[in-house]
Amino acid sequence: MRLRHPDGTVVHLAYCANVHPADDLPGILDALHRYAVPVRRRLGVPRLSVGLWLPRPVAAVLVAYPGALEKLRAALTEGGLEVVTLNGFPYAGFGREVVKTDVYLPDWADPDRLAYTLDLAAVLAALLPEDTVRGSVSTLPLGWAPWWDGERHDRARRHLDALAAGLADLEARTGRTIRVGLEPEPGCVVQTTADAARHLSDLDTARVGVCMDTCHLAVEFEEPDAALARLEAAGLPVVKTQASAALHAADPSAARRELAAFAEPRYLHQTRARAADGVRRTDDLPDALAGGLPVDGPWRVHFHLPLHADPPAPLTSTRADLCAALNALFGGPAARTDHVEVETYTWTVLPGDQPDLVEGIAAELDWTRAELVRLGLSAETAPHPAPRETL
Repeated sequence: MRLRHPDGTVVHLAYCANVHPADDLPGILDALHRYAVPVRRRLGVPRLSVGLWLPRPVAAVLVAYPGALEKLRAALTEGGLEVVTLNGFPYAGFGREVVKTDVYLPDWADPDRLAYTLDLAAVLAALLPEDTVRGSVSTLPLGWAPWWDGERHDRARRHLDALAAGLADLEARTGRTIRVGLEPEPGCVVQTTADAARHLSDLDTARVGVCMDTCHLAVEFEEPDAALARLEAAGLPVVKTQASAALHAADPSAARRELAAFAEPRYLHQTRARAADGVRRTDDLPDALAGGLPVDGPWRVHFHLPLHADPPAPLTSTRADLCAALNALFGGPAARTDHVEVETYTWTVLPGDQPDLVEGIAAELDWTRAELVRLGLSAETAPHPAPRETL
């Protein structure tokens, strides 16, 4: 969906397709038909933005075989779908029974991460609609902190410099601007906006910036206005924002049984406690429940919750923090980003009965659209031109 900020910026609102991961092109095409097109119809919009997740093997096929890319482009056009952003954080295997810390491999010290991200940028340049200003790719924030050292950091820096050079070359060849946003995440080398300012500000910020995930921001108890001010002082653009909400327990002792229901085995659920001496951290929710965190202050859990719904009481979500972040990004005289991606990839691991995925995604997008309209954005109703070929 497209909305227009009062300053004239076209803001693209998408949902992230890693919620229904597929490991090959036929699976991706099937998921678009089964989920994305019905979501668009349920919302009653002529065109829906989808933030594709293309695992490494698929990205390689799309770059190597123009026919495969044309097949994807045709499916998007026929389904009334458009792509302006890709989620390049998971490399492969995001639908496996156990993902956990494997999602951080390969990291930016590995040349495979650079090659994968440049392939994603090339595919996105070919899929962008003709009238779209630029595309975005989100990626992991360097790597998982416990595995990091100075030598890995030096290699990562060289790869990020090569990324910027590759993006510049892509723009020279295609006329399409693609930016990459490193996504601060709890437990990673860059887990907060302060870390981003320290580690990323000397990159080519015309092409490399930050993807602000509002769940991650809330888990680290960061205040959105201060976080954005920190990024802007460092010269780091918000390439895109992922609209997401975390799990919040005001009194973790009283909510122990409800919290335990969210300790599922597939994804990592980093947990943070606000204590008198600052933020205390564990790598996963079971660690916190086993006594790894103090219980005399609130906990926040990296578990992406549906934006429009509440978890079982006494738990709540950080929806208020999400609203504050959207207000900071779009409530002022100028839009501070132009790509918003709803990223609730945890629908299938929520406690209780499995929800209808189409209905849930549509409800989240509708909630986010209403929140953006409340902030003064207006819906774009003009038809959108088809993508053009650039590969």
